[in-house]
Parts: sequence; structure tokens; C-alpha cells
Amino acid sequence: MEKQPNIVVMFLDDSGWNDFRPFSETPYPTPHVERLAGMGCAYQQCYVPQAVCSASRASLLTGCFPERHKVYGAIPPRARGLDPSFATAAEVLKKAGYATAVVGKWHVGDQPETRPPQRGFDESSGLMYSNDMWRHHPEVRRFDSCALQYWKNDEVIIDDVSPQQQKMLTTWYTEDAVDFIHRHQEQPFFLYVPHNMPHVPLHVSDKFDGKSKAGLYGDVIMEIDWSLGQVMDALESTGQMEETLVIFTSDNGPWLSYGNHAGSTPYREGKATAFDGGTRSACVMAYPGHIEAGTVSTKAFNTVDLLPTWARLAGAELSQEDVDGRDVWDLLTNQPGASNPHTYYPFSTARTFEGIITGDGKWKLHLPHTYKTVAEAGQDGKPGRYEDAFIDLSLFDMEEDPLETTNVFDRYPEIGKQLQQTAEAHRTAWWEKPE
Repeated sequence: MEKQPNIVVMFLDDSGWNDFRPFSETPYPTPHVERLAGMGCAYQQCYVPQAVCSASRASLLTGCFPERHKVYGAIPPRARGLDPSFATAAEVLKKAGYATAVVGKWHVGDQPETRPPQRGFDESSGLMYSNDMWRHHPEVRRFDSCALQYWKNDEVIIDDVSPQQQKMLTTWYTEDAVDFIHRHQEQPFFLYVPHNMPHVPLHVSDKFDGKSKAGLYGDVIMEIDWSLGQVMDALESTGQMEETLVIFTSDNGPWLSYGNHAGSTPYREGKATAFDGGTRSACVMAYPGHIEAGTVSTKAFNTVDLLPTWARLAGAELSQEDVDGRDVWDLLTNQPGASNPHTYYPFSTARTFEGIITGDGKWKLHLPHTYKTVAEAGQDGKPGRYEDAFIDLSLFDMEEDPLETTNVFDRYPEIGKQLQQTAEAHRTAWWEKPE
């Protein structure tokens, strides 16, 4: 077996497809994301199974869809979250000899048995949930009386995070990530860096305040780019870059309700919808000598596929019966004849199953469902107003129409009916079972 690679995952919160180059011509520089893409591949069709915080994170960590692990939407503080019977990536890789750490936003359970130290992470630091789940939120919500706590290795070190301390979150996470890399050069490691930003409320350190000349959101994105650069520099200075798989992506699309404090996407809708604006995340991976440098891939995959892929690279044991994802390494490395092993991927919002997309990313079927669309965007940290919308049974050709504008069910009835049958069978098998 080849040497086990280090695995570093930087998982952003509510980042938009257009936030970073090379995916869009941004009004501010993002040199380190471009640097990573130059060393590896920019993936154009990376999906998450549900475009909301906790569900997306639980799926990344377990390789399971929300209908299996039962973590839906965004869980509140004091929630048990992900059932410990579902092995996390840290637990899987730890058994294969990996050192493990998470620095950033956890948000899959803050009870004793569901915190990072009990879920396979040797080291942990950061917030247990979203940085807007605090008493300073502009709207009144039932859980905002809870203090926003900063944890380190299962201990609270800041009991009530202040706005001034929020400015330091990205810096603190970066410093802890770099420190972990420098201290773990003798064994393979799994480093998970789920930044709180650019989830609202936006905060940025003094070193990036005003630097983008594109408002606070641009400043925040530039600091995230800096964070990636610091991690890459640490890998290079310790001679580990050549033996590390680095992944940079987001849990879902932008929270459009927040207007100038949200990112943007060319795709339809955004966070908390099953349209591609919510479920398609810009993704860059680099692993020198394995992923061809400076490439672009349009092949579809889902974040549930990452854990099985990591297990393959690490030589770790993983029962395919326990996870929904599949090993897609040949797809990610563009091997001749490689194809997606999935017939379809399901997608959902909260506790509502809404449709499927074929494994090759060609056809997407929406079952009839309601969704929230922004009627009026907010400004400067205050949310806007949503209204209810409805989509009927719809088939989209994602190669010809990635923006999901034209329903072609009547044009391709055989394909549409076959996918409808597949979707209804999935609904019956997974969503109509008693929990």
C-alpha cells in the first residue's frame, strides 16, 4: 500500500459559488484558493445532500444521507445531534493510525457523548454551533438566551463570546490548524477546519478590515483565503504538502436573505433549498502526484462520497452497508473510463425529501414541493424577507440548463417517469419509515 496521505478539509459555512477565484472574477483577490487550484483540480459539480449546516456536516463526517443519520437542517444549542452509532471520519481514520483534530464550527451535537473528543478527535477547538446562535442576534429566537461558548478539548474557555472575540475566530482557527500541522509530522493526520465564516454575523480581524475594498463580506472572504494560505504554507514548510490531500469547499450555498452580507451564486436560489444554488458547492482539491495540477473537472460527486474515498486512501476499514457514499477516487483523479458509481443522489431540505439527481449529474428531478425564496434581501447583517414558492414535478437537463430554468419533463417523458419512479421508491424506503 502507498504511504497514507494526510487529509486536510477546510469546510466553509454558507460560502457562495462566486466568492473565490477561479470560480468567478471576484472584485478582490483570492490568491491562495487559486494557488490550490493550480496545484490540483477545481471541481464544478460537487454537491451536498442538504443545503443546511448540521445536515451537511453530519453527511460529510459519516458518508450518510440525512434520511439515514437523521440530522436535519440546523440543530439548536443543547441538542444531542448525530447519534454516536454513526462513525465519524475521525473515528474511521483514527483506527488506521491517524492523529485527528477539528478546529472551527462543530454543529452536530453539543451533549457530552456527541462532542468532538467523544467522536474520534484527539484535539478540538471552536464553537459548538453557528456563530449567530447568540444573544446579539437581531431577531428574537427561542435559543438565543444561550451563551455562545468557545470550547477547547471538551472544556469551555470562553463562556460568552463577544463581538470583539468573533473578529478573531478565523485567526484562532488558523493558528490552531497550523500548530497541529507542525506538531504532527511523524504520523498521518486528519485535520478538519470548518470555519464559522462567512456565516452571519460577519466578523473580520483588524488585519483584513477594509482590505477588500468590497465591503465586509469581501474582507471576510479574503481572510478565509489567507487562512488557506497559512495552512498550505505550514504543509510546505514541514515538507508535507506532497503527501497531503487538501480539500477546500463549503457546506452549502449562500444565505441570500442577508443581501450584502451574503455570497452569490450563478445557480438557482441558495441555502436551504434543493436547487443548485443551495446544494452545489465550489470545490478545490490538491494532492501532488495524484490529482493532475491545474485541471478542471465537470464530473458530479457528493460530499457523502468523501469518507469512503478517504478510507480507501488511508487503508481504513469501512463497511459499505453502513454508509451511502462510495469511493470516487478514480473519478476525482480523472482515470480513463471512470464513472460515478451512484445511479442517483437524493436531495432534501430539513425533513422534506424533494427529488434526485442522476449520478452523472445529467438529469435532475424535482418532486412537487414548496420552498422559501427571498422576496426582499436584508442589509448590513439584518435578514430580509422570504416568501413561499412552489415547484411542480420538474425535470432539468443539467448539462444544457444548469440554472434549472426549463422543465423538460414533457420533452423527455421516459426519462422523467423513470426518475419519478426511482424518487418515489426512495421516498417510500427512507422518508415514510417511522423514526
